[in-house]
Amino acid sequence: MGVYKDADQMYELLGGLFEDLTGDKVIADKFAASGLTIQFKYTEPDAEIWLDASKKDPDDIGIICGPAEGLTAEVEMSMKADMAHEFWLGNVNLMVALTRKQIVAKGPIPKIMKLLPVIKPAYDKYKALLRDKGLEDMITKK
Repeated sequence: MGVYKDADQMYELLGGLFEDLTGDKVIADKFAASGLTIQFKYTEPDAEIWLDASKKDPDDIGIICGPAEGLTAEVEMSMKADMAHEFWLGNVNLMVALTRKQIVAKGPIPKIMKLLPVIKPAYDKYKALLRDKGLEDMITKK
């Protein structure tokens, strides 16, 4: 069994993280300026999360946990759920994971890479979220 017990727990944790990130003005402004619509596709458990900044409005970034009707992804990021978990803990180098095909990306990769420095606070936010939910045992170090 993977880190997440099911897709609902994954949606609660990663969806909660994305809500927190879009509430951060610096992160929301940068992501909105990108105009990206990103589909994260996960396996083990099967799930998908969409981030939609197509309106380029930092106060109107869509976060959809599950299938998204009417959206087209400019970027698709596919990975095992455990890889996503390790990434948000700060334990995964994105370029290495892409090279090893642990994360498969379709779309304009340079746009994604530009956002990496902006999301650096996400690693601590994810750990704090896990602690707040009483899930400290899910925090690993590489």
